[in-house]
Amino acid sequence: MTPREAAIEQFLSAGAWKGAQRRPFAHDASFRRYFRLAGGPKPALLMDAPPPQEDVRPWCRIARHLDRLGLSAPAIYEADEARGLLVIEDYGDESFPLALKHGEAAALYAAAVDTLVALHRAPAALDVAVPDYDEPTLLEKAALLLDWFVPAIGGGTVSDAARAEYEAAWRAVLPFRKGVPETLALRDFFPENIMWLPARQGVRRCGLLDFQDASRAPAVYDLVSLLEDARRDVPEPLRQAMTERYLAAFPRQDRAAFAAASAVMAAQRHARVIGVFARLWKRDGKPRYLAHIPRVWRLMERALRHPALAPLARWFDAHVPAAMRRAPEAA
Repeated sequence: MTPREAAIEQFLSAGAWKGAQRRPFAHDASFRRYFRLAGGPKPALLMDAPPPQEDVRPWCRIARHLDRLGLSAPAIYEADEARGLLVIEDYGDESFPLALKHGEAAALYAAAVDTLVALHRAPAALDVAVPDYDEPTLLEKAALLLDWFVPAIGGGTVSDAARAEYEAAWRAVLPFRKGVPETLALRDFFPENIMWLPARQGVRRCGLLDFQDASRAPAVYDLVSLLEDARRDVPEPLRQAMTERYLAAFPRQDRAAFAAASAVMAAQRHARVIGVFARLWKRDGKPRYLAHIPRVWRLMERALRHPALAPLARWFDAHVPAAMRRAPEAA
């Protein structure tokens, strides 16, 4: 038995799920693992988030906060936050992607958009300790494209001069993000991180999962995550309809400023995701993410067509031309 397995056994044996059988349930792009627990007092999952790679304290803090706001975050039944072990509510098997396969996409996406509206309308949304997704952080995340994707595609190491030009282009366009208010952004709000809970009412039908990186960020960030999905194509009429649904909830929002902020935050997110997916392949041995990179580049190119992003578009045309905007070839 490994030290980690021993820690898990010790944790479970001290609580109500002593003797529960564990069945692997899910993995994600992080170091976290989930196990379904059978034999306890109620359906539950074990979250195994080993430190120092993972820290469950932000997840626990945000989960409790979302519950106070009237949204669905998993209840925490037992916790050893120092060791990264939690017993949490089991939402069942109806994931949002599964619901999309047999349900009406417009109704499901509407429920997800309404969840964001409820979050962004909540006066207490930011009454929780979260980091600022500020300009230095945005630049750092956008640089993942230079650090991991460009070398993986055969572009070599990005020169200091090109890197400086990249940062300057971002500094020129990032102020447009301030055309929308800042709010609590869950940061990974897309179908794989949502469970569908049709027995609940209203926005509580969307069970939220992955929010430990929640930050203070422009309000468009999570909407972009949902509607410009790295993992699936969202039909353009649906994307437009859901954008209108969101905007209808905030009639005082200037639409031109909203469009510019959306384009800037979309481009920033896509740059980060392209870099992360390349890193997941190259560093972590997870090549399945490479299949999504062409889609993310298509989304990036759409964002770059917005006039506000002209400085950034010129940089990409010069340093990452169309021929390089593809998935690296896995060996």
